[in-house]
Amino acid sequence: MVDRRDFSSWLEGPRARTNTDGQWRGRDLGLPPSGPGSVAGFGIRLVGVLIDWGIAALIARGLFAVPLPFSQPPATGSQNFVVLGVFAVMHLLLVGTVGFTIGHRIMGLQVRSLGSGRVLPLQAFARTLLLALFLPAVVWDRDGRGLHDKVPNTVIVRTR
Repeated sequence: MVDRRDFSSWLEGPRARTNTDGQWRGRDLGLPPSGPGSVAGFGIRLVGVLIDWGIAALIARGLFAVPLPFSQPPATGSQNFVVLGVFAVMHLLLVGTVGFTIGHRIMGLQVRSLGSGRVLPLQAFARTLLLALFLPAVVWDRDGRGLHDKVPNTVIVRTR
């Protein structure tokens, strides 16, 4: 059962990798405290998402003539939804097939299913849908998994 104490938010800031009780993010999931296979931290995941968003903006510019961020004139609200749609499709296809996006790959990250290791298409769909809503991504549990990872039973781990 998920308890309210299991979740924190971006308001509390990132937690330390270990605490005085010998706990670390991912310990309850059977993951190591550091190195390959450990739960990825917030900062490295954020950089990965920003890379993916930039790629999505470039694709939207090429396919749909959506202005790039910080360009003149700025993108309208509907044009931003086009970038979000491209981001979601890119995320769904890549995570659902190879287990990582381009930003994840560059940053040395991978999305894994806690059950089988490989992310199933339905898990990728649920994760993408919740990630596109943004709010679940900024609410996480003590293992460092956002709600968009907790619902489909996935985790983002380091590959190097």
